[in-house]
Amino acid sequence: MTETFLSDDAATARFGAQLATQLVAGDIVSLEGDLGAGKTAMARAIIRALADDPTLEVPSPTFAIVQPYDTPRGPVWHADLYRLADAAEVDELGLFDDPEAIILVEWAARVPEVETAASLVVALDIPPGGMGRTVRVTRRG
Repeated sequence: MTETFLSDDAATARFGAQLATQLVAGDIVSLEGDLGAGKTAMARAIIRALADDPTLEVPSPTFAIVQPYDTPRGPVWHADLYRLADAAEVDELGLFDDPEAIILVEWAARVPEVETAASLVVALDIPPGGMGRTVRVTRRG
């Protein structure tokens, strides 16, 4: 596990871009943290880096639940499981249908099957005082 302090959104974007270089086809990344901790900002930075497009529109998938992207590194799926009414609904999303996809999942803990499958956990916290954020990265397996 590594822990890093990110002072602002620009530092978060740089960290996400660097993290993207380490991802491989089939990786499932669990983005963890409270509301406002920076899960979507981190996902946005990773997706833009994988797409090699710093201006790519990357909306939060809160309402769509899953947003797919075609990138030079292969398919990337960004999922937000916060609004799932039941963990069984994840089967309908097809998150595990493409073994070549890199999957970024916010609120993976809402679906134990997804949380267990995560090969990388990126935990974000807002430190006391509310300035910046702390990120802890753990690779499993």
